[in-house]
Amino acid sequence: LVLAFAFFLCFIMSASGSYVYFQFVQQWPPTTCRVRWKPCSKPRPLQIFTIHGLWPSNYSNPTMPSNCTGSQFNDRKVYPQLRSKLKRSWPNVESGNDTKFWEGEWNKHGTCSEQTLNQMQYFERSHAMWYSHNITNILKSASIVPHPTQTWKYSDIVSAIKTDTQRTPLLRCKRDPAQPNSQFLH
Repeated sequence: LVLAFAFFLCFIMSASGSYVYFQFVQQWPPTTCRVRWKPCSKPRPLQIFTIHGLWPSNYSNPTMPSNCTGSQFNDRKVYPQLRSKLKRSWPNVESGNDTKFWEGEWNKHGTCSEQTLNQMQYFERSHAMWYSHNITNILKSASIVPHPTQTWKYSDIVSAIKTDTQRTPLLRCKRDPAQPNSQFLH
């Protein structure tokens, strides 16, 4: 399997309660726009990995729990200094409405994490993880960078990330809608 350069990945972080761990999901904005066939909010999407979400998860069903009965998103809890950080680390590349993206992720996933992280902690921790696990720089250090024709082996990408983070990332493949015979790691 080779990589065209566009993908998002997951990290695992221990937790407790009705979930076992958190998936820290990052995305490559150019792919996010391309595989969904939606125009992005900016003519040229960001060329850095950004946060997609922090998801409480279980081994038997990694996308659960979700849509829990916790506190709904409160925009006032994303104070101005945190808001400016999240606009870089967790932007909504599709519509440009960052607050709506954060609200959707909190209401679907964050509400399930309240026994461990309240809303402010959820967003602060996500930004801190993004900052400390800079996937863009990790891959760049391994000479894995966006390129129109260069491809990389799946194992090379996993190895670069695992060496730096001491965690094995989960990478998912997705067909490129413009070229049905090729794949993006997603």
